Amino acid sequence: MENLIALLVAAPLLGAAVLLCGGRALDRVGHWLGTLLAAASFVFAVVLFTDMLGKGAEERTLSQHLFSWIPVEGFQADVAFQLDQLSMTFVLLISGVGTLIHVYSIGYMEHDERRRRFFGYLNLFLAAMLLLVLADNYLLLYVGWEGVGLASYLLIGFWQHKPSAATAAKKAFLVNRVGDVGLSIAIMLMFTTFGTFAFGPVLEATGQTSEGKLTAIGLMLLLAACGKSAQVPLQSWLGDAMEGPTPVSALIHAATMVTAGVYLIVRSGAIFNGAPDAQLVVTIVGAVTLLFGAIVGCAKDDIKKALAGSTMSQIGYMILAAGLGPIGYVFAIMHLVTHGFFKAGLFLGAGSVMHGMNDEVNMRKYGGLRKYMPVTFVTFGLGYLAIIGFPGLSGFFSKDKIIEAAFAKGGAEGWILGSVALLGAAITAYYMTRVMIMTFFGEERWRHRATASPAQPSAEPAAQTEGAHDEPHPHESPKSMTIPMIVLAFGSVFAGGFFSIGDRFTHWLEPVTHHDHGDSPLSAATVTGATMVVLVIGVALAYVQYGRRPVPVTAPRGSLLTRAARRDLLQDDFNHVVLVRGGEHLTRSLVYVDHSLVDGVVNGTAASMGGLSGRLRKLQNGYARSYAVSMFGGAAVLIAATLLMRAV
Repeated sequence: MENLIALLVAAPLLGAAVLLCGGRALDRVGHWLGTLLAAASFVFAVVLFTDMLGKGAEERTLSQHLFSWIPVEGFQADVAFQLDQLSMTFVLLISGVGTLIHVYSIGYMEHDERRRRFFGYLNLFLAAMLLLVLADNYLLLYVGWEGVGLASYLLIGFWQHKPSAATAAKKAFLVNRVGDVGLSIAIMLMFTTFGTFAFGPVLEATGQTSEGKLTAIGLMLLLAACGKSAQVPLQSWLGDAMEGPTPVSALIHAATMVTAGVYLIVRSGAIFNGAPDAQLVVTIVGAVTLLFGAIVGCAKDDIKKALAGSTMSQIGYMILAAGLGPIGYVFAIMHLVTHGFFKAGLFLGAGSVMHGMNDEVNMRKYGGLRKYMPVTFVTFGLGYLAIIGFPGLSGFFSKDKIIEAAFAKGGAEGWILGSVALLGAAITAYYMTRVMIMTFFGEERWRHRATASPAQPSAEPAAQTEGAHDEPHPHESPKSMTIPMIVLAFGSVFAGGFFSIGDRFTHWLEPVTHHDHGDSPLSAATVTGATMVVLVIGVALAYVQYGRRPVPVTAPRGSLLTRAARRDLLQDDFNHVVLVRGGEHLTRSLVYVDHSLVDGVVNGTAASMGGLSGRLRKLQNGYARSYAVSMFGGAAVLIAATLLMRAV
C-alpha cells in the first residue's frame, strides 16, 4: 500500500505534464484526460483509506521514501511521504472535491479556446496541493507550498486578456510571497534548532526546546498560514482573486489552497503547544479575520466576492480553533472538511447562476431565479443552510463545536473568543441570507437591466465578459455542472452529522491531534441555543432589509461602515499608504544614504588620494636639472644639520 502514496501525486502531475506539453493535438480530449487523472488520484485515495480503516488507530501511519534529494554531510533532505489520519483527510477532500470541480469545468469551460491548458493548470494545482499535505518534512512541504502558489497564479490570471485578472494574479502571488518568507525562515530556524526539518524529530524535540525559539518558529509559521489562508494582515488578495474562472474560485477558495494554512498549524501543533504566546496570536488572528471577512461579505454586490468574504470568515473560524490547541484541532479540521463541501457547492452554484445570466455577477441585477434554475436553487440553498448553521446540516455540527471550544478555553480569553465566534455566526446568517434573497427571490430585476447613474455608481460593477450586455435568458446549467453541485449538496447536508455520530471524527484524528475536551463554563445546549438565537436574528435582519423591500438595481450610498466594507475595509488603501508609499519613501531614503554617505565616503577617499597623488607627481617631472637641484638641496640640508649638531 505504501507504493500507492506516490501515485496520488504522480497521477495529476502526469496530467499536467501531458496537457501543458502535448500541444493542440490534445485539445479535443485534454479535458477528459485531466478529469480522468484527477479521478484516478481519488480512487487511489479511497483504496488507501479503506486499507487504513482495517488497521488499528496507532498503526495507520504509512511512509514511503522515494530518494534522497540533498544528501550532504550534516544535511539530509529526502523526498518522502507520510500518510496518516490528518493527511488522509486532506487527500480525500482535495482529490474528491477536485475531481468534482474538474467535471464541472468540462461544461463551464466548454467554449474556451484554451480549455486544455486550463485543465493542465488544474492538474498541476492538485499535484502541488497533494504534495504539500503528503510531505513528511517541512522542506518538501515547502516545495508543494510554492507549487500551489505558482498554480494559483496561473489559474487566477487564466483570462489574462483582462487587465483586472492579470493584476489580481500578480497581487495574489506577491502577497503570498510575503507569507512564504515566513515559512522559509521557520524552516531555517528548525534546522538550526533541531538539526532536521522532518516532522517526527522536530515535533518530538519540542519538549526540550526553549519557549522563545518555539515562539519564533510558531510566529513564522503563522505568517505563512496568513498568506495562503487569506488571514489578516495578508488577506487583501482573496477578493481580487475572483477574477479567475469560477471553478478556480471553488477549487482554491473552498477546499484546497486556503486550507493549507490550517493544515500547517495543526500539523505543527506540538510547536504551538510549547509556545503559548504564539498560540494566543493565532487565536487573535482568527478572531479578527472571521469578523473582518463577515463584515466585508455584507456589503458586496458581486456574488463571488460576497462568497470570498465568507471564505475569509470561515477560515478565520478554523484558525481560531487551531489556536485553541488540543481543544480545537479536531474541530478546525472538521469545519474545514464540511466547509469544503458547502463552500465549493456555493461557488459552483454562483458559477451556474453566472452561466445562465450571461456572466453577470452583480446580484442587484438578479432576482427571482429560483423558478428558472431549480437545481441550482436547491443545491445553493442547501449550501446556504449549511454555512449558517441550520440544525441538522453540516455547518451546524462543525461551527457549533468551534464556538463551544472557544468558550472552553476558559477565563476572560474564552469569553471574548466565544462571544466573537457567536457574533460572527450572526453576521454569517445575515450576509448569506442577503445573497440568497437577492439572487433567487424578489423582483426579476434582470428584465429591465437598469444602469447605474453616474452620480451613484454601483458599488460592485460587474466584471462582465463578452456578451454580458445581451438580454439574459436564465436557464438551468447542463448536467456536467449540476451533477457535481448535487453531490456537494449531499455533503453539505450529511457530512457533519456523519462525523459527529459517536464522536467519529474526533476518534479518527485522535492519534495525530491528541484531542482535549477542555472544561467549558457553558453547556453544549446553552451554546447551541445561543447560536440559534443569533442565527434567527441575522436571518430576520436580512429578510427585513432585502426580502420585504424592493432591492434597488443601483446600490445606495450606505453608511460609513458600508462604504468602507465595499472597499474591503480600506485594506488596499492601508497597504498602499503603509507598504507601497512607505516602501517608496524607505527606498528613496536608502538611496540617499547610499549616494550621500556610503558612496560619499568612498568617492571622497578616492578624490583625496587622487589629489595627493597629483601633487606628489609634480615632484617626478622627468627633468634632470630638477633632480640635480633636489639632490644639491638635500645634501646642503644634511651638511647644515651635521654642523649644527657638532656645534651643540
